[in-house]
Amino acid sequence: MMESEMNMQKSIVLTNNTRDVPRLNAFVEEFCQGMGTDEMVAMQVKLAVEEAVVNVMNYAYPPGQQGNVNIEAAATQSDDGNTCITFTITDSGQFFDPTAKADVDITLAAEERQIGGLGIHIMRQNMDSINYRRINNLNMLTLSKQIKN
Repeated sequence: MMESEMNMQKSIVLTNNTRDVPRLNAFVEEFCQGMGTDEMVAMQVKLAVEEAVVNVMNYAYPPGQQGNVNIEAAATQSDDGNTCITFTITDSGQFFDPTAKADVDITLAAEERQIGGLGIHIMRQNMDSINYRRINNLNMLTLSKQIKN
């Protein structure tokens, strides 16, 4: 039985320091490779997860305060034989629900747009679903993508 045919789960804990981004990218790439995703899907997932985690690293905690960012990757096989990969990003920083943000107007010239929102746009464009929950003072952002087998 190939590894991609079973349920799989892995996790990593990073600090809220962007120097940990290479470790994050290696974690996502390794997980996607283990699931047998094609290069394009792996790139989309890596981009979306990196955007979400870097936002936490940069904004979840007050300046100078160290905090953790937990990333859990899971893959489940659905009844139709396809696989869903899910990355859940958890932090104990300030409340922030990125799913409540309005879509950014990408038709405007860069100088006419408000600052911010592009990371969330990138997540929405590259993943099939994005869900946010606040449980026990934890931010939990879940990014999911269906993979055709």
